Amino acid sequence: MNINEIAKLAGVSRATVSRFLNDGYVSEDKKEKIRKVIEETGYKPSAQAQTLRTKKTNLIGVIIPKINSASISRMVAGISAVLSKAGYQLLLANTDNDEKEEVKYLRVLAENQVDGIILIGTVFTAAHKKVLKELAVPVVILGQSLAGYSCVYHDDYHAAYDLTSLLLAHGKHPACIGVLERDEAAGKRRKEGFLDAVRDAGIGADRVPYAEGKFSLDSGYEQTKLLLRENPEIDSIFCATDSIATGGVTYLRETGRRVPEEIQIAGIGDSETARVCVPRLTTVHYYYKTSGEEAARMLVNMLSAGDQIRREVKMGYEIVYGKSTIVQGE
Repeated sequence: MNINEIAKLAGVSRATVSRFLNDGYVSEDKKEKIRKVIEETGYKPSAQAQTLRTKKTNLIGVIIPKINSASISRMVAGISAVLSKAGYQLLLANTDNDEKEEVKYLRVLAENQVDGIILIGTVFTAAHKKVLKELAVPVVILGQSLAGYSCVYHDDYHAAYDLTSLLLAHGKHPACIGVLERDEAAGKRRKEGFLDAVRDAGIGADRVPYAEGKFSLDSGYEQTKLLLRENPEIDSIFCATDSIATGGVTYLRETGRRVPEEIQIAGIGDSETARVCVPRLTTVHYYYKTSGEEAARMLVNMLSAGDQIRREVKMGYEIVYGKSTIVQGE
């Protein structure tokens, strides 16, 4: 069954069937005839042929840094819901936090004719910026802010500032376990928020113990051990992520430190590990799924309206009070 046979059975021209399949104008009478034939024959237009005619694939590439991350999965859930409703399919590319893989996938997806790309970014190198500039398809960056591009990101600075201020309501000797500072959001902005809150509390930021960890419980465990070995006076630890904080709590409990009476500890992400941690972590809730929805809507608008205006959306946050800090909310 092809378009010529559909036209013959419906008693209309080939051009009329083509307009019908491509959402062009067709009278209601002819629409009904064509629709009836298609239903009776089970005809399905060739996706490959439609792509050649319209230059659209209805595919969106989504590049993610880590497939087993709770925050990333929530973002992808939001992206998927919006894209599916808009008639797009999602192609997922996992980079395992390898910046070279991110650059490779940006090129691969663009060359394989996706209609647009959502990049859940971490680090932006010169290679990233070069390939982004060369892309012929629209791109939205999620989770980071990058000058010159449409972005949806979280208020990492103020979230870290507020969480540190909460710790310092009772703590006098703070410490920080951060992550790679080349990660603009989780690394640099959260560290800056922490340090500014420390300064505003009248504590010399240059004397505050700092360690750089990785996005894992094991790293949180080891960095907490190292910090306390060298700085036994620490009474409050700000952690860049919940996984780091949960690893820290594990070490503190194993060594007999009471949380939060002796040492307070808090993270960012409001993850499942934060909720099952004992004691439950005080953390920051980000609206990850909503941010994914916002990024997808932004890209769909760019595609449907040809809208090339750069837009930024900074998402809100809220502190979730657990029992790992002395201040536990109402």
